[in-house]
Amino acid sequence: MQEVKREEEKRNLSPYHGLWTLTSRELKKWYKAPVILLLSIIQPIFWIALFGKAMNLGSLFSGSPIGTKILEQAFGTSDYFSFLAAGMLSFIVLFTSMQSGMSIVWDRRLGVLDRLLTTPVPRGNIIMAKILNSVIRSLVQATIVLAVAVLLGMSFAPGINALDFLGAYGALFLMSFGLSSLFLLLAFRASDWQSQMAVMNLLNLPLLFTSNAFYPIKIMPSWLKPIAYVNPLTYSNGAVRGLLLGISTNLTIDFLYLGLFAVILSAIGIILSWRYLSI
Repeated sequence: MQEVKREEEKRNLSPYHGLWTLTSRELKKWYKAPVILLLSIIQPIFWIALFGKAMNLGSLFSGSPIGTKILEQAFGTSDYFSFLAAGMLSFIVLFTSMQSGMSIVWDRRLGVLDRLLTTPVPRGNIIMAKILNSVIRSLVQATIVLAVAVLLGMSFAPGINALDFLGAYGALFLMSFGLSSLFLLLAFRASDWQSQMAVMNLLNLPLLFTSNAFYPIKIMPSWLKPIAYVNPLTYSNGAVRGLLLGISTNLTIDFLYLGLFAVILSAIGIILSWRYLSI
């Protein structure tokens, strides 16, 4: 009788019932833990300050007209640090989005997930709350990376405006949405945190190095190019560089690919949640 009543309550609920409450719960684990919050802020600063400057190829050709021409032909700009800094935005979003699946694993282990599943909140909202938490954290850290990059010398295309920044954040939002959904899908059947960490470690660097984060696709080896063209980071980097740096790209294709990536993976996640999230 109670199960029938619970099912009736679920049918009568708004599709957004409990969504922000669950999202806020996830975010509190982040901003109410000083150590985690501090590390999440310091990490992107280290990436852009140390890694970004260490790989600044522009310094190798400083003052050389031929070197400058080579950089422009290869990367679309003579400022390699700005090229790399734009790629670092997607880089930090990738690493933050990977953590989304861990929350499912820990909630299952601690019994929190079982308690959530006994409430009338739709299971799809449980998944969406974790995705939104990951997206918000990703964009906050991307903002920190961008601010530090500007302080270190990142330059933007002439005539850039607020809409260009909004478009760049839109591309990062879609990529984070899709990647968070992907790692949540992989966590549905994870029995412990070690297996989920193994999956994350298996995918993070291949996703990074098979994209155009460090160098454009046109100078990649022929066998790597097809992989790069299906990597969502490639399209996120393309959109961000096109909007912020003025590097030539097809923004329509970039946003269409990222939009389909986000919608398809999140839809699969919501559908599978009804099968794999059970008490």
